[in-house]
Amino acid sequence: MNEQIKQIAERLVGLRDALDISAQEVAGACLLSTEEYLELESGRVDIPVSVLLRIAQAYGVELTALMSGDEPKMNSYFITRKGKGIAVERTKAYKYQSLAAGFACRKADPFLVTVHPKPEADPIYLNVHPGQEYNFVLEGRLLLSINGKELILEEGDSIYFDSGLPHGMKALDGVKVCFLAVIISLITGN
Repeated sequence: MNEQIKQIAERLVGLRDALDISAQEVAGACLLSTEEYLELESGRVDIPVSVLLRIAQAYGVELTALMSGDEPKMNSYFITRKGKGIAVERTKAYKYQSLAAGFACRKADPFLVTVHPKPEADPIYLNVHPGQEYNFVLEGRLLLSINGKELILEEGDSIYFDSGLPHGMKALDGVKVCFLAVIISLITGN
């Protein structure tokens, strides 16, 4: 498994240790079984951004700290230059590039997401996280499934939705898709 995922897993273990909370408690906050959560902490499996977001919101830590190990410090503005955002490649199929990692106490998390094509028969992985989400397709065509409804978004199309509904995506036409995703937290105090 990718070195970044192992490092994120180590940070999850460190967070539990620092907060003196059980794996069962974190698993409950993530809507996972304890066994599923401990598998994420092992560093052997992909860790969905939606799970990291739930942990960050539940325990009042910055998503950036879990993803990169760095605490954001800016509170007036933060510039991310082209190609310079903190990137997390969860799997070979998905790459998330944080576009506001250095801004503290964000109410939203913008990402540049790249989805590589997978075989047509592969199922769409669904996830849920509290809040709302905005996606704007920059390149390619995207199949987006939201609560069982499949929608096709073309370059220039956008969608805003309740991210508490099961949702997932897939690149179409055998071509990668790039889109802007903004995850909006509805939990105050973060």
